[in-house]
Amino acid sequence: MDRKKFISLMSLLPLLKTARGVEKLLKYPDALAESEKMPVFFVGHQDFSASPHITPFTQCLRDMGRTVKPGAILVISAHWLTLGETYVNISERFDTPEYPVHGSPQTAALIKTLAHVKEEPARDLDHGAWSVLRHLAPNADIPVLEMSIDMEMPLDQHYQLARQLSALRNRGVLIVGSGNIVHNLELTALRFWTDKPFDWALEFEDWARKRIADRDLSGLFQYYKLGKVARYAVPTMDHYLPMLYCMSLCDPGEPIVFTHEEVIKGMAFTCFRVG
Repeated sequence: MDRKKFISLMSLLPLLKTARGVEKLLKYPDALAESEKMPVFFVGHQDFSASPHITPFTQCLRDMGRTVKPGAILVISAHWLTLGETYVNISERFDTPEYPVHGSPQTAALIKTLAHVKEEPARDLDHGAWSVLRHLAPNADIPVLEMSIDMEMPLDQHYQLARQLSALRNRGVLIVGSGNIVHNLELTALRFWTDKPFDWALEFEDWARKRIADRDLSGLFQYYKLGKVARYAVPTMDHYLPMLYCMSLCDPGEPIVFTHEEVIKGMAFTCFRVG
């Protein structure tokens, strides 16, 4: 190991929590290579983003993907929910037919030194991951892994976990949150005759965009204070939490750019980039 890489490794030692963590990092030294700080992407995923066809939305994802060259991609997906624990998958390769891609056990080992997470060795990529990755990284040549969302964890602990993950951004890891700021499938299904958005969906999405632009984390975390509008827009937190992770990863002074804004029925497909 050359002197520069050795110094890079030593700089992470205060973050290591166990001897096992040190062993894993030494096994995968390339995962520690310092890099230009990666941005963070939030993607308001759509069911039809699973299609390989190009739409204004999928073109947005492709344009976002072309701006970065990460060493690995970590997806925090609304479609992997757990209770009581947070997991990262350590698969060497995924067999998802829509997006066969190599995994990144090196990144998983690094994450385990930064935060309290458990390994999941067998889970494949879910819809919230592969449907956006096939456009963000269409060549499937960038290693991928996912982290689950513990639905029993208090909101302040989600924030703390996100901050622990922030070191990944300087190690070549692109973090992608995949969810929706507004996500009410039940009421969306009732409006089958039109794509016109509900007034409450437009109101909440507009409120959230302003809070994001102002970096008002307190407001975003206390969204429920909007009352009835919030209950309609966020009936469950599974799709809202990936956005909170992305905002928690935002450092002071970093630019936030909205790359796609769209509300259909009771769903918002807003996308943005941090950094």
